[in-house]
Amino acid sequence: MLLKLTGSSCSGKTTLAYAAADRLRQIAVHDFDELGVPEGADLHWRHRMTEMWVRRALEYQDRGIDLLLTGQSPLGEVLAVPSAPLLDGIAVCLVDVADEVRCVRLAERDPGRWDAPAVDAFLGWAAWHRKHALDPRHRPDVVIDNSWPEMVWHRWIGWHAGDPRWRTQLLDTTDQPVTKSVDQVERWITAQRDAYQAGQLALSRGWAS
Repeated sequence: MLLKLTGSSCSGKTTLAYAAADRLRQIAVHDFDELGVPEGADLHWRHRMTEMWVRRALEYQDRGIDLLLTGQSPLGEVLAVPSAPLLDGIAVCLVDVADEVRCVRLAERDPGRWDAPAVDAFLGWAAWHRKHALDPRHRPDVVIDNSWPEMVWHRWIGWHAGDPRWRTQLLDTTDQPVTKSVDQVERWITAQRDAYQAGQLALSRGWAS
C-alpha cells in the first residue's frame, strides 16, 4: 500500500518518515523530490511525478512492501493519478506546524533564499492543505485548474466531507518533541496496516468504483 506524509515545506515530514520506518518491517521510504526538482517545476510536473511514485509503490507492492512517501501532493492528487486504483491501499497523513514555526524553519534551512511573497506562498499552501484534508469541496481548483491532462478528477470531485474515503490523518508537530511525533507516525502506519488487513481501510482496492 501507499502511505503518504503530505504538507507544506518544513513541517518535518522526511525526518518523521525515516525515524518511524526504522521501527517497522516491510516498508520503504522515499522523498518525492529525491530525484531532483527541475527549474520551473509546475503543477504538471508534480502530477506526473505523483503518478511515477504511485507506480513505484506498485512495484514495492508486488514484493510485499509498503511505500512511505513524503512530499507535498495532497490526497486529491494522489487519488486522481491514473494508476491510483491499482494500489491495494492508500492512506494519507498531513504533517503540519504553526505558521510562525514554519517561517523560522524556512529561514534556518535556506538562509536568505525566500522573500516575503515566497514565505506567504508556503503559508497559503499550508492553509489550503488543512482545509483540503477536511473537505474535498474546499477550493479544488487549486489542484485541478491547468493540471496534467491525465489526471482523473471525477473519481472524487463529487465527494463530501463526510465520505469515509476522504480521510487524512492530521499531525501537528508544533511545540512537540520529535520523538512524540515519530511515535504518532508509527502508530498511524500500524493502524492503517491493521485496517487494511481487517478489510476496513476505506481506500482499499475498489474505492474508485
